[in-house]
Amino acid sequence: MAFAQPPANIQGKILILPIVSTANVSQLAVDLLIATFGLRRISILDPTYLVPVVGPSEYDSSDLATPIELYGADDVPFVVIQQRSPVLKAHKQDFVEALLEFARLSKPSALVTLSGVDMSNRMDEQMMIPTYNIVPKGAFDLQNSPLRAIADLPIPPYASPVPQFLSQGSEGAIPFIPGGGITRRFLSSLPKDWPIPTLALLHFVLEGDNRSDAHLLAAVVSRILGVDAGGWKQPPSWSMGLFGTPQDQTLFG
Repeated sequence: MAFAQPPANIQGKILILPIVSTANVSQLAVDLLIATFGLRRISILDPTYLVPVVGPSEYDSSDLATPIELYGADDVPFVVIQQRSPVLKAHKQDFVEALLEFARLSKPSALVTLSGVDMSNRMDEQMMIPTYNIVPKGAFDLQNSPLRAIADLPIPPYASPVPQFLSQGSEGAIPFIPGGGITRRFLSSLPKDWPIPTLALLHFVLEGDNRSDAHLLAAVVSRILGVDAGGWKQPPSWSMGLFGTPQDQTLFG
């Protein structure tokens, strides 16, 4: 299986990939990017390796939302993949390989993955900063890429907060990411000759109403990419049941 052939008009743009992970904060951040920058669905990707799901489209009542889609706009320097359902357990590596092939064929100028990390595992020194980064080892230099702004932001390198994993693995191995979904598997699967500048952003979060976390993560992305949101726009679904409808206050006396 492979995704559909990437549209020609996304070549040279930054590709943003949200990993299904703790609190779905990465999907929520991508929701903000789609709504704020007026991105449109430009491709439906093959959902073979994902849990089947279908629902009404966010912006077109005559259309349907599918498990994994590509969004972009001609005047926006990035495109995003929005993944709405998790990977089937037996097909994680298949899905990772399909993603890598899609990214390779897309020929983006850079690749950014987004992931949540379980906040309950934080070390003391990770208490003050919610967002961290991983730059996979490879033959690329972020200083000569569209992601060079990361060096000027207070976003430190990520270290695993789980003690038993701190010393495991060889030098340059991707650290353990509790609640990070397939993030570690994806980054560990990058080939040694991977030509695309790649950055992972990891955001510590707890399950709950995570709209504020999504705003923060989306703001980090916009700073790194050098794009001005000019005020974040929330998608309509966020006010129509994302975290349940408001309770009738008379229930509480």
